[in-house]
Amino acid sequence: MPKWSNWSQSEQSKPAQLRFPRHIDDIRAIVAESAERGLTVRAAGSGHSHYRLVPTDDVIVDLTGMAGVVAVDESRLRARVRAGTPITALGRPLHDAGVGLLNQGDIDRQAIVGATSTGTHGTGTTLGNLSTGVTAMTMVMADGSVVECSDSQNQSLLEAARLGMGAFGIVTEVELTVRPAYRLAETGWEASYDALRPSIDELNETHRHFEFFWAPRSDTAAAKHLDITDEPAVYPVGEEGSRCNWSYEVLPNHRPHLHTEMEYAVAAEGSLECLDEIRNLLLNRFTDVYWPVEYRRVAADDVWLSQAYGQDVATISVHQGIDQPSEPFFRACEEVFLAYGGRPHWGKVHYLDGAQLAEAHPRWDDWWAARDAVDPTGVFLNDRMAGWRR
Repeated sequence: MPKWSNWSQSEQSKPAQLRFPRHIDDIRAIVAESAERGLTVRAAGSGHSHYRLVPTDDVIVDLTGMAGVVAVDESRLRARVRAGTPITALGRPLHDAGVGLLNQGDIDRQAIVGATSTGTHGTGTTLGNLSTGVTAMTMVMADGSVVECSDSQNQSLLEAARLGMGAFGIVTEVELTVRPAYRLAETGWEASYDALRPSIDELNETHRHFEFFWAPRSDTAAAKHLDITDEPAVYPVGEEGSRCNWSYEVLPNHRPHLHTEMEYAVAAEGSLECLDEIRNLLLNRFTDVYWPVEYRRVAADDVWLSQAYGQDVATISVHQGIDQPSEPFFRACEEVFLAYGGRPHWGKVHYLDGAQLAEAHPRWDDWWAARDAVDPTGVFLNDRMAGWRR
């Protein structure tokens, strides 16, 4: 029996079929056959999600063979890429075409459509998550047909499905907004939490990117800011916190240690008070947790199930090693996040049911109506997602 697991091995599945298509016609045939047999189909990219989005007992379609840049339109600042392309493989081809992604996260190992479909993001008060840059998609639907979504066709479907968690169909290509290639100068430093806290808001407002990891056992923060620069790139690329290179060389970092993660977004105003409460949990209750807490900012957007829908947010991420107990710690953190009106990241651990998710997302019912209209029998819903239905 085939076996699938996510990056950290925290989520595993033994599907009846694990398929590795390399052509859209193969995906069409797999989906049509599965739908006819009443089987669930879930798409997988790099498996970097910490949540149970992919696992199913039926069919998992691994899209890593559907990779590469299809086209770049430098005049329109658009790039079309195949769904399974890891973000790390986009940087150089886009750069060679004269463009770069608007933003990206701290890790670049995710498949691009896995990232857009879960609202994955970087940091910056003026920068939205990756879903906000989606301008068109190609999807294989439950009957095996192919649908193009853009501003000029099936626009309402695009609105709902650009953050779709694989529940509308299998996305095979996505078009993204890009910008002219740019370099970033990065400055990093360490400070005690008490020394850093008074300057956090100002640092967010005065730099294109600002973020930090707070280490609970030392009560110190590793902070950094990044800004666009005209200075030439410096090679070899330096250590994190002291780089001046092209965006795709500076924004990602090497994060090899296996872990699981919970992230919530809370309104930017009041987010530091939320962070203070998480800090108190780690200093006073969960004194055996040594993994750091990450703080970032993301701009408001209009993506229906986005963490930042309708408001500027700060995201706060807590971590735990995969060989250590996480649930008691994560549940305690989740209580704090919910008290601040938090919304969970779709690719990271949370314990919310459908009713709680509906309360957090004003467009929840609209999203489900759009989803059910194109997949009424739930071909693309695993058990966890089907349980969210109201």
